[in-house]
Amino acid sequence: MTNDILLAFQAVATLENFLVMMAGIWGGVIIGAIPGMTGTMAVTLALPFTFYMDPVPSILLLVALYKGSTYGGSVSAILIKTPGTASAACTALDGYPLAQQGKAGKALNMALYSSVIGDFVSNISLIFLAAPLAILALRVGPPEYFMLMLFALTTVAGVSGNSLLLGLISAALGLLLATAGEDMYGSFRFAFTDEMQGGLSVAPVLIGLFALPELIKLVVFRACPIMDAAKLGDQRVSFSEFKGSIKSITRGSVIGVVLGAIPGIGPSAAAFFSYGEAQRSSKNGEKFGKGELEGIAASESANNGACGATMIPLLALGVPGDVITGVMLGAFMIQGLTPGPLLFQTNQHEIYMLFIGMLFSSTFLFFAGKVTMRMFSHVAHIPQTLLTSAVLLLCLFGIYSISSSMFDVAILLIMGVVGFGMMLFSIPAAPFLIAFILGPMIEENLRRALAISRGDPTVLLSSPITWIFAVLIIFVTGLTIHRELKKSKDRKASRS
Repeated sequence: MTNDILLAFQAVATLENFLVMMAGIWGGVIIGAIPGMTGTMAVTLALPFTFYMDPVPSILLLVALYKGSTYGGSVSAILIKTPGTASAACTALDGYPLAQQGKAGKALNMALYSSVIGDFVSNISLIFLAAPLAILALRVGPPEYFMLMLFALTTVAGVSGNSLLLGLISAALGLLLATAGEDMYGSFRFAFTDEMQGGLSVAPVLIGLFALPELIKLVVFRACPIMDAAKLGDQRVSFSEFKGSIKSITRGSVIGVVLGAIPGIGPSAAAFFSYGEAQRSSKNGEKFGKGELEGIAASESANNGACGATMIPLLALGVPGDVITGVMLGAFMIQGLTPGPLLFQTNQHEIYMLFIGMLFSSTFLFFAGKVTMRMFSHVAHIPQTLLTSAVLLLCLFGIYSISSSMFDVAILLIMGVVGFGMMLFSIPAAPFLIAFILGPMIEENLRRALAISRGDPTVLLSSPITWIFAVLIIFVTGLTIHRELKKSKDRKASRS
């Protein structure tokens, strides 16, 4: 095993891989710092260009973009009170007041230190938890896999929006679209054209669903005027300030790992939960929201702590932890790697390379943050209108370059319109994405389970593991319904 790790280290420690990771980190930080540009958009835009790369560098590029954009969201949150990503919303609560006090540099440094520590903790957790979880998963069969993926789908539908009904509608649309093309027995579904017989490709659906709606939104609603960025001012975080925040950083990192490893929750929920716990337990709790460094530490350590953790269910079980890892699942499959328990047996060398590369990316995040700190105020002010045409060209060129197919370009544009419609009606896109990715695997495991039992549906509840997932599905659904009913009562009470 030691020899395998050394070989993987040598394979990763090349100039090409380092440049790929540095480009991903810097690109992620810049995109995350631009209001309106999201980490999901960064990863989906890069997806077509990874098809020409080796598997591990391509995944490392996407992971680096994810990590960089998660930290980058704090830049605009601190400087102009406009979170670049949803997970940076908590950072704005204390970051912008600090910037108004002439301490923007100090806030950015604390965000950077907390992000790097949270990111490193999540990487270590991934390394030690993914393999044992995969070994456990090897003991399960098609019925257990079907129930696991159904649970993941239920969880995502429940937490990815304000409405359970809209989440379920989104997931149902994704499942429906996943059935297009040839099934495992050779039958064709929704094969209206010759191109449809092969099903819909992952890349145009994902990029159309997540990148184009943002562009349409900028064109239709116009870019909002952006506030002037605060000057960096005082930049040094003293030892006593860092020491006072270390408890919140540690707690936030652990919260990020735990919540990030649960499919469907992701960095945003981890950041809010960590911020709330820090405010509750801190001796400076009354200062939160007025410019408290500990608040930034709690938020940033949690959202970056969730990044590596979202890869735990992806690698071990083949279930994405959030929207971005859903895109990465597509990237894995396009590269000929199928995430799940067997990946640790058939592609052990690639797994070691991925783990080592992710540890390197934590170091690169620190240096990228330090080197680019002075240019951040300019990054946050890149006009959104200038970005629209450039991003659209990247989308069109990237999709067409994959298979030289105008059909894929058409799917890209159609999904962009569909995604914009979903945005207008507040239908969450995450359940759609996860359902589209998991749909074929859900169907395959269901059919295999029924084939094993000769059509007896009770096979889906034939083992303790299937019963555990069934109970979890009922529990999550019940919890979400209870939340919906409570919200409905609150709305009625406020009206009256």
